[in-house]
Amino acid sequence: MNAAPADQIRLLDVQAFDTRLSQLAHKRTSLPEHAEIESLTKDLTQLRDLLVAAQTEESDCAREQTKAEQDVDQVRQRAVRDQQRLDSGAVSSPKDLENLQKEIVSLAKRQGDLEDVVLEVMERRESAQERVAELTERVASVQARVDDATARRDAAQQELDSEAASVTKEREVVAASLPADLLKLYEKIRGQQGGVGAARLYQRRCEGCHIELNITEVNDVRAAAPETVVRCENCRRILVRTSESGL
Repeated sequence: MNAAPADQIRLLDVQAFDTRLSQLAHKRTSLPEHAEIESLTKDLTQLRDLLVAAQTEESDCAREQTKAEQDVDQVRQRAVRDQQRLDSGAVSSPKDLENLQKEIVSLAKRQGDLEDVVLEVMERRESAQERVAELTERVASVQARVDDATARRDAAQQELDSEAASVTKEREVVAASLPADLLKLYEKIRGQQGGVGAARLYQRRCEGCHIELNITEVNDVRAAAPETVVRCENCRRILVRTSESGL
């Protein structure tokens, strides 16, 4: 294949644009904010799970406290009724009076036990409420850090995307000026060689594979017409000759 030396030089410009686009794409996917957001999101998920568990515990305690307080109230009301019967003199049988007095004593003990239960449940509920408040604050703090990291990531991505769009436009202009067959060959090789389809020959060394040409290869390149598109014998990339090729 033949191509004007100037077109071959411009092919290096296209390669430079493609290299920069690859760098920008890699940088976009490897922004430190990605790992930061992933780590913080994992922490946030764990904290939210803990918060749900604490809220559930607090809710359970609230129901348990309500039930215990209702039990206390029922016992208290029954004790009041028994005391009123005792005080009214309506019970005259000595045995009935004794049984009523015993029941009042028993109800008083039962009320005391239930009130102890209420206090114990209230303590557990208060502890759960403190845990809910603590976890709510921690969730809000981590969420704020996630939001901050996300904003920084989005800003960085926008900047990279803006540069990529600019580079792409410049590449399109230069690529449009190249012969179609040269560009097609370049694209084919670039796809096979990790994104590098053309390399400069600098001081007898291919800048694609970084291997120095042997004397036979140097002589072959030196003998080739300027319009001839030469290829590196080692990596098969298009080898572009310049005034610094050392030929």
